[in-house]
Amino acid sequence: FENYAVDRCVFNSSELNDIEYIRSEFYNKLEIARFSSSVGKYVGYTEYGVKQANYWNSQTLYIEGLKATRETYCLTNVGNDYYKA
Repeated sequence: FENYAVDRCVFNSSELNDIEYIRSEFYNKLEIARFSSSVGKYVGYTEYGVKQANYWNSQTLYIEGLKATRETYCLTNVGNDYYKA
């Protein structure tokens, strides 16, 4: 069994308002839940994922940390990809 997460930033410009941070949680190659900074919480895609999403969403400090990741991770690194010629 494999359990892993993938973090990514989706952007159309270098402005913070145009950047979306997404964290996808996988179990056995199936996406079970996803956090999106535009939604501001986890959304579950499987029965197990819904239970996990409800638990993660109840952890206020964890969710606030993920929301802050958009600025600390995405905004910091957007210049590495956005400005390449």
